[in-house]
Amino acid sequence: MESDSGESTFTAHVTSRGMTINVLDNPVWHALVGPHRHHAIGRGAARHYPRDIAPFSAILEPSDQAYADLAADLPVGTEARLFRPMEEPLPAGWEDLGRFPMLQMVATRTPEKDDDAGSTLSSADAGAMLDLVALAQPGPFGRRTPLLGRYLGVWKADRLMAMAGERLRVPGHVELSAICVHPEARGQGHAARLVRRLMRLAFDNDEGPFLHVRPDNRPAIDLYHHLGFEIRRELMVLWRRPG
Repeated sequence: MESDSGESTFTAHVTSRGMTINVLDNPVWHALVGPHRHHAIGRGAARHYPRDIAPFSAILEPSDQAYADLAADLPVGTEARLFRPMEEPLPAGWEDLGRFPMLQMVATRTPEKDDDAGSTLSSADAGAMLDLVALAQPGPFGRRTPLLGRYLGVWKADRLMAMAGERLRVPGHVELSAICVHPEARGQGHAARLVRRLMRLAFDNDEGPFLHVRPDNRPAIDLYHHLGFEIRRELMVLWRRPG
């Protein structure tokens, strides 16, 4: 039986063997067996999002059985994109397609400013959202990604100029993602205002906001530090495909 430890700002679970497991160390897994389980595809020790929602998969642990479960529901020729706590050996029968580090940052305080920036986006805005993503390249985003949470946008006439939203959701935490601004609207503070509003909405819902950012994206890291995020740890993103 699991229970919340309540010993830190990060949600953790204590197993019957006394091991403390932080859900943020394996966020895709804990999203797909928790708040996003209705989106999950998979079995045993592996889960996947539908690719038009998010291109991520997860394993409970790096075991042969978990990788067998992972392969069972991957379409032929499709890679598994895994968020793992560290670099892990490549299992037999799998091909390494690439890997890169990702910083995980967690908000440590509620924003001082009460920002009402942006309007709520819906599936009807998916075309405009995809157009902005194609220009700004914030990371993976599919036509059904907005099903995962709230998305806010800033419009200029009928053009979406900035957006930010919620992606992974794990017990006690929500990931902020797709934070992007049209090239013609940069430098106007849109990203900061949208993130502040999403942070406040998360805290009001008793959830801790977190996000992921590449270590070499110094401008984004500096912005998130300014908004109240701190680096929690480094994760490894592993791209692997059954051979």
